[in-house]
Amino acid sequence: FDNVMNDQRKVIFERRREIMDEESVEEQTADMRADVVDAMVSQHIPHDAYAEAWDVNGLAEDVKTKLNLDLPVADWAKEEGIADEELKERLLEAADAAYAERVEKNTEPLMRMIEKQVVLQSLDTLWREHLVALDHLRQVIGWRGLAQRDPLNEYKSEALELFKSLMTRWDETVTTQLMRVEVSFEAPPSAPPELPPMEMSHPNPEALIGGGAQLALDDLNTRLAGADFSARGLAVSEAPAARDANNPATWGKVGRNEPCPCGSGKKYKHCHGALV
Repeated sequence: FDNVMNDQRKVIFERRREIMDEESVEEQTADMRADVVDAMVSQHIPHDAYAEAWDVNGLAEDVKTKLNLDLPVADWAKEEGIADEELKERLLEAADAAYAERVEKNTEPLMRMIEKQVVLQSLDTLWREHLVALDHLRQVIGWRGLAQRDPLNEYKSEALELFKSLMTRWDETVTTQLMRVEVSFEAPPSAPPELPPMEMSHPNPEALIGGGAQLALDDLNTRLAGADFSARGLAVSEAPAARDANNPATWGKVGRNEPCPCGSGKKYKHCHGALV
């Protein structure tokens, strides 16, 4: 069982190494597209089959799904003398033309890079899925051994069919994705508008105030002009004379709850203040 898996792994890894070494996989993706078209027509329009046996609707649906094209397949199938080979030629010609337009739209260097990325990523994904399928097959084959059937030969045969299916799905996955590639190009951000050069200006203070404010300013200037800023004018007034306990005339105004200036220790309202 392990030898079967190892043989298939060698094929996949060798093919992957070749893709990595190739500068472009354009030719391979074109071959994949041709194989997809050939498989579609062979499935729905069997060779040498009568027109009544053709699955035209199924073919048209596959063309939309796998090639992303809306083509008059039904009208082609009604033409006199049309056959499977001519349908293949028309489908492939339309697919190649549509893909060439897509390459031109998205730019060729970018599409060459995308092609390689799609081919490798799809192969890796499908190979992982294939390993799971092989593991499941081994378990199923083990039960068949109990029915006196050769498990190894059956495993080899069915593993080979799974591998063929892997390669077919690889063609379809790559073709379907590439026929739908859309690359959006964002315009670079525009430069900010150029600001005008800065100029220094000194506005007239009188232009910033109204008429009322101007009158107030004139009055303030008149008051300041008559003020005395000499040392005498700016001298601090002397502190009032100290109170004489024996002379109520020197006490001035005394709060009713303040200590009485006579020195009795009572509040003024209960002492000399009671007489006022």
